[in-house]
Amino acid sequence: MHRTSTIGSSLLFAAACVVGAAAPSAYAQDGASMPNPSSRAEAQSAPAGSQGAAGDSTAAFKAADERMMSAMQGTAYTGNTDEDFVAHMIPHHQGAVDMAETEVKYGKDPQLKRLAARMIASQRNEIAFMKSWQKKHDNR
Repeated sequence: MHRTSTIGSSLLFAAACVVGAAAPSAYAQDGASMPNPSSRAEAQSAPAGSQGAAGDSTAAFKAADERMMSAMQGTAYTGNTDEDFVAHMIPHHQGAVDMAETEVKYGKDPQLKRLAARMIASQRNEIAFMKSWQKKHDNR
């Protein structure tokens, strides 16, 4: 029993690490980890056409979200798990690239900018792999 729960805990920990690495926005939602929570609230409520980095970054994030969601929703499910996974993960990863590019361009925190740069490289590699997989399997 102990071995099973240890394996289960290890799997949960590994999954949490993967999710945490792929979704740094989860950290950004925790006000305690943000240097200035009021700045975050202002950036979220800034109109898309407003001047300055906060408005520009908000507009870029919203545009990235819309492109990603539109691409994912516009992709029909085939019933083939592998095909569906790849077809929906490509726009998901592209959304991550777009958001990370926004962080690199407008962000102030050097650690987050470095994380975003690493994410851009890794997500682009994964997109290339998935597109190659699709071509090999004559999918979409």
